[in-house]
Amino acid sequence: MTIDVKQMTPRVLAALVSGALASIQPTMIRAEDGAQLVDDFHAAFGKHHARANHAKGVILEGNFVPTDDASALSKAAVFAGPSVPVTIRSSDFGGIPDIPDNIGEANPRGLAIKFRSGSDADLDVVTHSFNGFPTTTADELGMLLRAIGSSGPGAAKPTALDKFLESHPIAKTFLTTQNPPPVSYATTAYFGVNSVAFHQSKNERHFVRYRFVPEAGEHYLDEATRKSMGPNYLSEEIAKRIAAAPIRFDWYAQLAGSGDKIEDPSIAWPENRTLVKLGTISVERIAPDQATADKSLLFMPGTFPNGIEGADPMFAVRNAAYPVSFGERQ
Repeated sequence: MTIDVKQMTPRVLAALVSGALASIQPTMIRAEDGAQLVDDFHAAFGKHHARANHAKGVILEGNFVPTDDASALSKAAVFAGPSVPVTIRSSDFGGIPDIPDNIGEANPRGLAIKFRSGSDADLDVVTHSFNGFPTTTADELGMLLRAIGSSGPGAAKPTALDKFLESHPIAKTFLTTQNPPPVSYATTAYFGVNSVAFHQSKNERHFVRYRFVPEAGEHYLDEATRKSMGPNYLSEEIAKRIAAAPIRFDWYAQLAGSGDKIEDPSIAWPENRTLVKLGTISVERIAPDQATADKSLLFMPGTFPNGIEGADPMFAVRNAAYPVSFGERQ
């Protein structure tokens, strides 16, 4: 499904315009830190005192059971078994808390998981439903967000976004080749685009990227069905689905091969790379008191337990940005 700023709904456009920072030149290169990145998301989507990105979502609970292959790759406690409690947040893209579920601008969908192994052994994994990222660096991501914020109705042509996408074809591909909205949060695959290193010892490391594959298979809405769905159909659907039976995802590590870009999340690794099954997540219930749970839940994707290390420098900026966004919604 093509995501076109010109075709956005009035509510989305209004949020983009209200969040635009006219004094910022979107093409200006600057070093991103956590606070700046959060400001750039506000430039694109407005400041709503919610999460700067993936503001609309639902919190679920369940458990993770690892495989023996996982513990052979990494000594992280999450793989020591026999099972680990998990908190999951499924979400829509963007910083708009009431974005309709049934529009293309809500892609990619998000899947964030907190593996509660205990204290400093916890692991947070944040993924989305596209195998790749729009930019190579956090600096470029900030430029893209500021370009979006400056390209609402009335912006002179070519807009800042037009210019950015012309010079950044990977970002253009990201924005224009998303899948249609999914039938369910449980019927799309999710990808961890920032590389990590697994290790059992200091002398043995495996560079990997995460992938979560739904047991229910991948299913997306056709155009007629999409138009018939309500703005909150995903949270309504997941509540019915989970009441009937647990939802399961298989967690895989895609192993890097020779020549793969470890520090560039915009480049997907080839599909012929080895996938090692790390285990299965069973999503068993909706978390109680969603509003309170959502306000208190903080993911820190760049903080790792013993046995896992960040291999992509973008983790540092992401880890600095999440607490800033968390503070704004308190």
